[in-house]
Amino acid sequence: MNKKPLFSSVFAILALVSCAPKHYQVVNVERTRIIVDSRYDQNPDPAAVKFLEPYKRVNDSIMGPVMGQVAHNMHAQRPESDLSNLLADILVWAAKDYGEQPVLGIYNMGGIRADLTKGNVTYGDVLDVAPFENKICFTTLSGTQMLELCEQIAYRGGEGVSKGLELIIEMDEQTGKGKLISARLHGKEIDPEAEYRITTINYLLEGNDGMPALRLGKNIIAPQEASNNTRFLIMNYFKDKMSRGEIVDSNVEGRIKVK
Repeated sequence: MNKKPLFSSVFAILALVSCAPKHYQVVNVERTRIIVDSRYDQNPDPAAVKFLEPYKRVNDSIMGPVMGQVAHNMHAQRPESDLSNLLADILVWAAKDYGEQPVLGIYNMGGIRADLTKGNVTYGDVLDVAPFENKICFTTLSGTQMLELCEQIAYRGGEGVSKGLELIIEMDEQTGKGKLISARLHGKEIDPEAEYRITTINYLLEGNDGMPALRLGKNIIAPQEASNNTRFLIMNYFKDKMSRGEIVDSNVEGRIKVK
């Protein structure tokens, strides 16, 4: 009797069982940021360097030009950070080119996709920080809407806000959500009957990223040309500082405090 077919069938069944999907469960997730810098170039592979050289020349010609300098490493984190403060301040700084004088700039933490490392800041560095096609825009909120916006920022545990806004929030340790305790703008309580001119990015103006109060504004100006992209505004800011011999600096200064 030929037993080969039986053996083959048994082997096939065992193979299928061993390859069957297993029931796994995620028990923990961790992440960290790794800054890729010159430490990774200490032992280059000659063949890889030769292969990449023509591509590197093209890449460096585009991404390599220096826009300016930063005084120290900067990154974005809630409730407040040096980099988120800087980007919100840059929106207010850029407003003059649009004939605007906003009292507040808002830049979402989720839109900041990389850190800045102390020293030279290149075109590529800015592109890493602001890779999206977000453009500057302006809107007017009533005082009531402004307070709603502050409540939404508090609920999210903080966002990028420009100099002059002072929020005190309280965090719920179980939910990780925040509650607004108080809000002041340029040293004054927010008046529910007043109007406030805001600068932000078009993505937020559409009510995204947990700040729907920004969708309620009026007298909206939202230029669509590519030159209004935030990355170009950031570059213009750095180049302006460099032309004056200044190094860009920004610090955490208590714009958003957790009680």
